[in-house]
Order: sequence, then structure tokens, then C-alpha cells
Amino acid sequence: MTENQKKKTDKNVGKNIRTIRHQRGWSQEDVANRLGISIPAFSKIETGVTDINLSRLEQIANIYEINVVNLLALDAGPVEPQVSNLSILQKKILEREMEIANLQRKVILLYEELRNRTAATV
Repeated sequence: MTENQKKKTDKNVGKNIRTIRHQRGWSQEDVANRLGISIPAFSKIETGVTDINLSRLEQIANIYEINVVNLLALDAGPVEPQVSNLSILQKKILEREMEIANLQRKVILLYEELRNRTAATV
């Protein structure tokens, strides 16, 4: 592989990494912290300035919960929702269920209050 091809490959992989990060709604800081590197170092990976090795690609793929192939694929399209998205949705569902339970309690209390008022007037 020529030096020019290597640079182009690094840029494409960096673009894919950035695209997937955006799809997740994560900042560079989020990913850099998870990798244990500085934000500028991660930025260099995304811009293709840093020559990325397989070990780092595997780390990034693990953080994104995807296969390394998805990072290497040129013109990466949307990546299927992953386990992390599933856990976020499960948390939201649990919050909604708690809201529903609270509303049900309020309805019961209002019903009992109405029933007590009706009984008092009879």
C-alpha cells in the first residue's frame, strides 16, 4: 500500500468513526474518555492524522459495540441499534411505567375522595 493510499484509508476510517459517534449522539470527549486518551488524540484519529492500529480499532469497535468491519467499511451507513441503545430505551420505559403507576395512584385517591364526598352528602 502506498503512503497516499494509507492516508486515504486512515481518513475514511476516521470518517466512519466520526459518523458512528454522531449516530450515537456522543461527543469526542465521551469516546476519548472511554479510550483513556486525550480529546486532541481522538480528534486526530477521526481526521485521519494518526496512523490507527488494529488494537485501537478493536477498542473503538468495542466502545461502539460493533464489529471492526463496520469501522473499516468505506462510506459507512447507519449502524444497527446496539445494546447500549436498548438499555437506554429500557430505562425510558421503566421511567414511563413509574409515571403511569403514580398517575394510577392519583386517580385512585381522587376516586376515593369523590366517593367519600358523595357518601357524606347522602
